Amino acid sequence: MPTASSPRRSPGARAMVMRCLGAQAMPTASSPRRSPGARAMVNCLGAGGSMDVGELTPEALEKKKKKEEKAKEKELKKLKAAQKAEALKAQQPSSVPKSEKKKNAKRGAGEENPEDYNDPETSIGEKKKLSRQMALTYKPSAVEKSWYEWWEKSNFFEADSSSSKPSFVIVLPPPNVTGALHIGHALTAAIEDTIIRWKRMSGYNTLWVPGMDHAGIATQVVVEKKIMREKNLTRHDLGRENFVAAVWEWKNEYGGTILQQLRRLGASLDWSRECFTMDEKRSMAVTEAFVRLYKEGLIYRDLRLVNWDCVLRTAISDIEVEYIEIKERTPLRVPGYDKPVEFGVLTSFAYPLEGGLGEIIVATTRVETMLGDTAIAIHPNDPRYTHLHGKFAIHPFSGRKLPIVCDAVLVDMNFGTGAVKITPAHDPNDFEVGKRHNLEFINIFTDDGHINSNGGSTFAGMPRFKARVALTEALKEKGLYRGDKNNEMRLGVCSRTNDVIEPLIKPQWYVNCKSMAQEGLDAVTDDTNPKMEIIPKQYVAEWKRWLENIRDWCISRQLWWGHRIPAWYAVLEDDELKELGAYNNHWVVARNQEEADEEANRIFAGKKFQLFQDPDVLDTWFSSGLFPLSVLGWPDDTEDLRTFYPTSVLETGHDILFFWVARMVMLGMKLGGDIPFSKASNNDNLMKS
Repeated sequence: MPTASSPRRSPGARAMVMRCLGAQAMPTASSPRRSPGARAMVNCLGAGGSMDVGELTPEALEKKKKKEEKAKEKELKKLKAAQKAEALKAQQPSSVPKSEKKKNAKRGAGEENPEDYNDPETSIGEKKKLSRQMALTYKPSAVEKSWYEWWEKSNFFEADSSSSKPSFVIVLPPPNVTGALHIGHALTAAIEDTIIRWKRMSGYNTLWVPGMDHAGIATQVVVEKKIMREKNLTRHDLGRENFVAAVWEWKNEYGGTILQQLRRLGASLDWSRECFTMDEKRSMAVTEAFVRLYKEGLIYRDLRLVNWDCVLRTAISDIEVEYIEIKERTPLRVPGYDKPVEFGVLTSFAYPLEGGLGEIIVATTRVETMLGDTAIAIHPNDPRYTHLHGKFAIHPFSGRKLPIVCDAVLVDMNFGTGAVKITPAHDPNDFEVGKRHNLEFINIFTDDGHINSNGGSTFAGMPRFKARVALTEALKEKGLYRGDKNNEMRLGVCSRTNDVIEPLIKPQWYVNCKSMAQEGLDAVTDDTNPKMEIIPKQYVAEWKRWLENIRDWCISRQLWWGHRIPAWYAVLEDDELKELGAYNNHWVVARNQEEADEEANRIFAGKKFQLFQDPDVLDTWFSSGLFPLSVLGWPDDTEDLRTFYPTSVLETGHDILFFWVARMVMLGMKLGGDIPFSKASNNDNLMKS
């Protein structure tokens, strides 16, 4: 609208404005702001807004023409872009999956054919034939069937000892033939299979060795229970030969199950090297190891206290003993007893002194062992007993004279009465006292836990814990009982039978572990040149604790299932005692009977003798400790041994770090000349390394 100072437009100019704006009127002061189109139209009229249509300049006409051409060009570009997009869309594959297309096509053609989802029958050893259609859900029985047989027949998992590729070797921790595999074995197999396949695909000459362990005590216990359950017979009823045959039957049944389970898991093991700890080659390795260590003086025979299981009638190792913490008198079930046996009780009684000097009071948690007492110990500085130095007490049931010995190592004169009964044949501490003071060692128990003839006719034949009750009553009758009270204690029981362990003096075969343990310790803890890594590192402390405090290893077991000890006892014609093992220098160690005869003729030249092989067997961990060596052909100098030893990784549970891992390291370094593996790991940590 014109202002007061602007000239009024001519009627023609106003008409032009109205035609350009269409029906829209020129905005007034109260009207809304102009639309973009209106503003553009006003602009095209020029600054003065007074030009008539017929009065447009050539510049304005040219500007208008260019604007119209740009608009047409823009529309053309939009059209071309739309056409191009349509063409690209037609060229691209459909976003609908092929399987969906097939289903849609089938729906259009008719109903689906169920047979299309079934795998065709595949002959054993041939490459698996697949179904035409993939099943909607995963079916292990269908998907996994036939693959493994083809893999195995194609020798995909066999290692080549002549290969120039770098080697990577894992020995499968051999499952015990005590039964079928469980979820723990599945975890082990899954982890090791992952590692070995990864290394195989990375270009290594990979070897994963399968094997099984005869598991001496564990398997014998299982089979004994089976025979008792089915036939109500003990192994002694069957006899050794028949019982061992029964165990082999068990092994063949469950060993086959284990091997089949490993295949069903898809474990890529080299079955051409499958082994068993009691097969011919492994048995030869065990015998050779025993003979070599014996000749080096590292294996010897000695009379010592062992942890005795009266149910199994065998010695067991310290680490097979579990301890129950007892705070006060507690009744517990013990195998072979109808009623619970009371533990956690300290019983006091008096020994009469020789020469009418009065009595001396002692206390014990195992009253029955007093039948084997051979001394009473006091502290040399205890003023209460100074007058008894060099004196004797009298055993109330046998009349045996018991010397009163001074021992500052064992006796605490501020504890109890300051006097301690000594039973060297049935207590570890008393055993040491017996050696220090040259005391008599009297065993009062049979192998099955009854009182023997050394315990006296009154108690002979009684089960040990029934004798405990009978002895308490007998002490009361003699006026020697002085009461009892609650006693906190640790009770050792067998981890396999739950029998209460009885310390028993027995001649056994031992391995001197001191030097081998030091080598195994250095292999892990040497800061400058460590040969082996334990993963996770927290178990290095446990490794040090075991190997720094190692004791000689008792390797003989009074079992029937296992590697018979390659030692023969010579009973000479002029021997006073004919009992097997009566003389420790009559033993001959050899690889076989023929070699034993030759050795005995050399040792006992000119004497008549008979040879009897030791009936005991070796601790299971002795043979499994040789496993990394024996599975590769040791003691023979095989190509496998040269190529694949030492192995690369041991993956196992931390609970057998000493049972198995330490023994493999000690025996591997001693007999194989090198560590058996460079890494040892708990099975839930290896994948992190």
